[in-house]
Amino acid sequence: MGEPRERQRTNATTKTSGGLMQNERARRIAIYAAILLGVFLLGLVPMWMTARERGRERDAAQSALRVGQLQNTLANAAIDARRGEYEPARQAASEFFTSLRAEMERGRDSAFTQTQQESLRGMYARRDDAITLLARNDPASAERLTDLHLAFRQALGNLPAANSAR
Repeated sequence: MGEPRERQRTNATTKTSGGLMQNERARRIAIYAAILLGVFLLGLVPMWMTARERGRERDAAQSALRVGQLQNTLANAAIDARRGEYEPARQAASEFFTSLRAEMERGRDSAFTQTQQESLRGMYARRDDAITLLARNDPASAERLTDLHLAFRQALGNLPAANSAR
């Protein structure tokens, strides 16, 4: 009779020490997981910061590209009008004004500052006149488009005010 009780005590001790070993193992796994997570985050944070910086650079380059495309479109319209090619000039001028409006309606994502937008809004008043002159094949449209191009450059700060006095 004494033997079964002794076996029970031995089994109980084994079960208790086995539970302690499992707790120790779970604790080690948790520590390793925490260390692994820390190492992962140490690698992730610099990459995230670099990606954000590159994203800002990409956005700035895209803004500059949109402004350059607008300026080129208007310059192409002026050149076409000077060469007497009024229909391509009209199409380019129309594309310029449509793209300009779309860029200004982008709000905070616009390539233009608030001051530039206020200066460029005045160009809309001359839009219909320029398009009409081009539709009529009027040679005066070339001068009108050149003036618009100079006003655009001045609004962007690419041209001093003294050079645009016409």
